[in-house]
Amino acid sequence: MIPTENEPSLVDLFDALDGEGMVGFTRRFVEDLERGFAAVGPSTCPWLEGVAAQSWQGVLCLGMGGSAAGGDFLASLAAQQGRCPVHVHRDYSLPAWWNPNHLVIATSHSGNTEETIAATEAALRQGATVVVIATGGHLAGLAELNERCHLIPSVGGQPPRTAFGHLFSRQLALLEHLGLMEGQEPEQRAAMLQRLQAHNEQFDVVQQPEGDVALLAAALVERPIAALGPTELAPVLNRLKNQFNENASRFVRPGVVPEMNHNESVAWGGVGDDQDPDVPNQALLFLTWDGMHPRVQQRIDWMVAHTTTETAWNLAGEGPSLLEALLYHCLVMDWLSLSLAVLHGKDPAAIGPINALKAHLSSVQ
Repeated sequence: MIPTENEPSLVDLFDALDGEGMVGFTRRFVEDLERGFAAVGPSTCPWLEGVAAQSWQGVLCLGMGGSAAGGDFLASLAAQQGRCPVHVHRDYSLPAWWNPNHLVIATSHSGNTEETIAATEAALRQGATVVVIATGGHLAGLAELNERCHLIPSVGGQPPRTAFGHLFSRQLALLEHLGLMEGQEPEQRAAMLQRLQAHNEQFDVVQQPEGDVALLAAALVERPIAALGPTELAPVLNRLKNQFNENASRFVRPGVVPEMNHNESVAWGGVGDDQDPDVPNQALLFLTWDGMHPRVQQRIDWMVAHTTTETAWNLAGEGPSLLEALLYHCLVMDWLSLSLAVLHGKDPAAIGPINALKAHLSSVQ
């Protein structure tokens, strides 16, 4: 709900609850992207030429949580403009089909994610060429021990889910330099980053406490949340879910169009008394962009007209490319999830259950 005179404002709530500076990290999202793109090149990564000279059947991205999200974005971009498939794997072991003709990108903000370490070490034992993206830890150390393992250092000092800009920009720049992904011209990238920075300032709920993002967050406080979008925006649907889970301790149910039209749309519509009683109170976020397939746009238009929920919003990703639309949506979801956290009285950096699980796993090794 929107704070009244007797209730603390968003500014007050962030002052009281944001003890680890999540707002500051979010404000630096575009700066992180820019630094990450500049961090990868022949001068900083002299091994690039040798890796680029190989003929890769595909790319396998290893990672977990926020460190794996960039792989999802790469896979979506590769499906549209890549020169080989990109697969994402979140587990201790490798997929059975993997072979050393697939480049491995192992990403862990800390460098100590146990699932990623196990899969990376298995890949190296089987002759993989691995590029590690990490701030340090065990994974970074593998690059010192194996000539087929290379390190792109990332930037530490912040929670992994706020480091997406650092990690993803390095991943994308790597594939561009290897010729596996079509790259932007320098002036195009600079213009994109400038537009994204302007959006980030517009979405800043501390600077704009009565802006659209703040108002949307207030409307979501008391409602269960679902999010729908086209297949190519599946990475941001999943990241939205994860950011709301971790920052705000809120569930989100994502769905992908057109697939959800073949099953989930029945649950949204229901039949008379058989309708799920939560549907009228469900908040529905449509994530869209200008490059959607026309039939997908028609399907979403139909959903808007026929869904019985009382509250639905279209969050249109701006920009001339899928990359820019994806990053635009990242900005919206980050500010939304932080706002929901403080509206619920939660420190957005607090991750007690994750820390408890890690402590348990350490005790049973």
